[in-house]
Amino acid sequence: MPVVSMQVNGQTVRAAVEGRTLLVQFLRETLSLTGTHVGCDTTQCGCCTVHLDGAAVKSCTVLALSCEGAAVTTIEGLASERGLHPMQAAFREHHALQCGFCTPGMVMSALAIVSRCGPDLDQATIRRELEGNLCRCTGYHNIVKAVQAGAAAMKEADRP
Repeated sequence: MPVVSMQVNGQTVRAAVEGRTLLVQFLRETLSLTGTHVGCDTTQCGCCTVHLDGAAVKSCTVLALSCEGAAVTTIEGLASERGLHPMQAAFREHHALQCGFCTPGMVMSALAIVSRCGPDLDQATIRRELEGNLCRCTGYHNIVKAVQAGAAAMKEADRP
């Protein structure tokens, strides 16, 4: 079996994987990083969103072997000894969690939105940018508020 080596949440990991192993399977089953969720396996829901070399990707359609030498960040890699990342804290503060299944993907996508569009986001931009992430519990109102608040907090903290 081929071996893949990559950085996951700042740690070097190396493991044998089958050629067909998806990144989401590698993260969940090999590394026990279960914050990245599997919701559809067809890139429809966004629950499996992670950052691959700084870009948001849906890990259910990325082969683990294609991540050789890459840097992957999952929801588990955001918090630090100082506490939750500002975007995570905003989701909690603004009650954007509901059942929590979509939350990791929403947070990772929100961070990518801030990275691409800057921290001064209007609601229309957030709603348009989150189109690839589905939440079956909410009307997105609190999620949009959380993304705005998280982006503002990131700007204030000057934290990526």
